[in-house]
Amino acid sequence: MASSNQASLQDAQSRHCKFLSYMFYQAVRDHKPVWMLEDMRTMEYFYWEENASQRTYSPSEALLYAVVHNHLPYAQYLLSHFPEEALKVPGEHFCYCPSSAPHLAMAVTYDRRDILGLIISIAHKQPSLNSYINRTGCFHLEDGKTPLHLACELLRAETVLILLGNGASPHIKDGKGLTPLDVILEQMWDSKVNVASKKLCLDYLLLFMPNPQFKMQKVLREHPEHWKVLLGEDKFNSLVGKTPASLYLQAMQTILQILPPSHFPESIQELPIPQALKPLPCSDKQHLTKNVVNVFP
Repeated sequence: MASSNQASLQDAQSRHCKFLSYMFYQAVRDHKPVWMLEDMRTMEYFYWEENASQRTYSPSEALLYAVVHNHLPYAQYLLSHFPEEALKVPGEHFCYCPSSAPHLAMAVTYDRRDILGLIISIAHKQPSLNSYINRTGCFHLEDGKTPLHLACELLRAETVLILLGNGASPHIKDGKGLTPLDVILEQMWDSKVNVASKKLCLDYLLLFMPNPQFKMQKVLREHPEHWKVLLGEDKFNSLVGKTPASLYLQAMQTILQILPPSHFPESIQELPIPQALKPLPCSDKQHLTKNVVNVFP
C-alpha cells in the first residue's frame, strides 16, 4: 500500500511539474514581463523530464524560447546578465551537438533580426565565442549548415549581409560539400521563383568572396547560355574564372577584408566614399535592412 501511495504521489508531482513547465513556455510566448519569467524560470521544481530530478530552466534554454517567440526584452535580459551561459548549447534533451550555435540558427530561421544582432554583439565581446558565428549545425539534423547557409537557404538577403559583415565565412562547406554560394546557385538553377532575392543574396556573398571557390562552378560552365541570361555575361564570366571581377567589386572586397567585423555596419558608414557606393544605406544596426540596395547595378 505504501509503495502504491508513493507511486501515486510521484505521478502527481510529475504531472504538476510538466504543467508548470508548459506554463513557462506559454508565459514566454505571451510576452509576460521579464521579472515574472525569471521568477518562473528559477523555481527549483519548474522543469521536469522523465527519470530525472527536478531542476530549473537554464538561461540557454530560456533564450531559445525567447528567440522562438520573439520576446526581445527577455532575450536582452538573458544575454546581458548571463552572456556566456545563455549562448551555451542546451541540454541533451534538445538534441543539439556541442559545437553548434542553436540560438543563432534559430534567430535566422525565425527571422528574429533584432535578437540576432544582440547575439552577435555578445559573441564579439566574449573571447570564448570567437568562432561562434561560423559554428555548424548537427550533421544528423541540419547537414552541418552554418547560420549563413540557413540564411541563404531561406533567401533572407538582409540577414546574409548582417552575418557576412560580422565575420561569417562564405567559404565553409556543409555536410554535402556546399558553400553558401552553392546553396543560392542551386536554388537559381532549380527554380525561377524569388529571383530578385536570390540575386541579392548572391551579390552580398560575392562582396566577401575575393576568390570564389564553389561546387556549382561546373554546372555554370556546362550551361553557359542559361547562366549568362540569368546572371549577365560579366558576372557569369567572373564566376567561371574567365575574367576578373569589376573594379568596384574588387575595391569593396579589399575594403571589407580590413574592416573589423565587430563594428559592422558602422564601419561601412564611416568610409569616406559616396553613400551610393556603400553596400547598405542605413546606419542603424538593428534596422540596417531598410532600403537595402543592389550593390551591383
